[in-house]
Amino acid sequence: MGRITLQQAAQWCGGYVDPKYADVTFLGANNDSRKIQPGQLFIALKGERDGHDFIPKALENGAAAVLCTRCDGDYPAIVVEDTRIALGDIARGERKRIGMKAVGVTGSVGKSTTKEMIACVLDGTYRVGKTPVNHNNDIGMPMAVLSMPEDTEIAVLEMGMNHFREIAYLASIALPEVAVIINIGTMHIEHLGSQEGILQAKLEILEGMGADGQVVLNGDDALLRNVHKKTGLNVTYFGVRNPDCGVKATGVEQGQNMLKFTANWDSETLPVTLPLEGEHYVPDALAAICVGLKLGVAPQDIQQRLAQFHNLAGRQEILDVKGYTIIKDCYNAGPESMAAALRVLGKKSGRRVAVLGDMLELGVCAQAEHYRVGRIAAENTDLLLAYGPNSDRVISGAVTGGMKETRALAFTDREKLIEVLKRLAKPADVLLFKGSHGMHMELALEGFLKEDT
Repeated sequence: MGRITLQQAAQWCGGYVDPKYADVTFLGANNDSRKIQPGQLFIALKGERDGHDFIPKALENGAAAVLCTRCDGDYPAIVVEDTRIALGDIARGERKRIGMKAVGVTGSVGKSTTKEMIACVLDGTYRVGKTPVNHNNDIGMPMAVLSMPEDTEIAVLEMGMNHFREIAYLASIALPEVAVIINIGTMHIEHLGSQEGILQAKLEILEGMGADGQVVLNGDDALLRNVHKKTGLNVTYFGVRNPDCGVKATGVEQGQNMLKFTANWDSETLPVTLPLEGEHYVPDALAAICVGLKLGVAPQDIQQRLAQFHNLAGRQEILDVKGYTIIKDCYNAGPESMAAALRVLGKKSGRRVAVLGDMLELGVCAQAEHYRVGRIAAENTDLLLAYGPNSDRVISGAVTGGMKETRALAFTDREKLIEVLKRLAKPADVLLFKGSHGMHMELALEGFLKEDT
């Protein structure tokens, strides 16, 4: 990892450094004074709490210097007008200095898994860096770039958003040579108005690309399949259903804890085995294959690396605990990923129990989407417990779909949910825990597994 001097960082972001501190160096950055690592740059952000109030603690914990809008003492600092924008400027400068290539990944559902698969496919052929969990926004992604070793050859950068122009800003920092859009769903529709608005926001990733940029899109997605007509960039489509895709999957088979298919492109075929459950992972893998092929990874290496892939904790993680089989999928949820998780549950043997938290940021679509999830749950579960303000809509959908009212229960209190689940669950049950991040379904799982005292 290369050390950056305060003078160099100040030049990148237009900040001021006291000359006596110009040669002070830092390694990486952090905006949490409690988690700062010795030698890092502390980012004093102004949010609900003013990060400037935590500068003394950050320095005490080993921060090498501070990025701030004011200096209230004598310590190494870069003083700027806006620390958030300056952080992005410094990350952009470091990305250029290192000279690494970047793969940008976005989409409504599955972008974290796709990012992990792409990194898995590339790792071994290249020295790969990637955004860690929860680092896909205007603070996390730049900090991830600044944490990458100096010899990083390719950075795989996840880009999330809630509003227009957020991905455009991330793309201006990442400057991706390859851009991947996995799908256009309904998450964040509350802020973007429609799926067409979500498409527009996701396509902002192209704004950071040069004329020789490579674009990888899901050709099965109705909103993405004609994007090539709107851009002069090189576009490759992947998919299962659309015969016009450049990289296609055929012969998809789901076994116990194992997903198989054949990838086809030009006159080539590649048998693929993934240690995952759910056909919704096929597009993620196809995107990773596309990126690998574009960046010169040998097909046999792609095959071998995908066979050894391990997803992030909390994303459809299968646990065997206390006689239960638990599908822990608590990181986030939208209508598409909720439907996919329920269908995975539906193929399990044993009594199938779904513990579902609300899906957030759906705006005027919330009631209809929760009702639709309830209908899908009725087809794939034996017992349904829904939690949150929209839980009654989930239950209404399930009952309309044919589920008995005694097997479909709504809760607005997490402790009550846990209490009833403990009473109704039986050994050998398969339990799915899923909901939007803000619903903290991991707490429901922890409460369920906790021994009563």
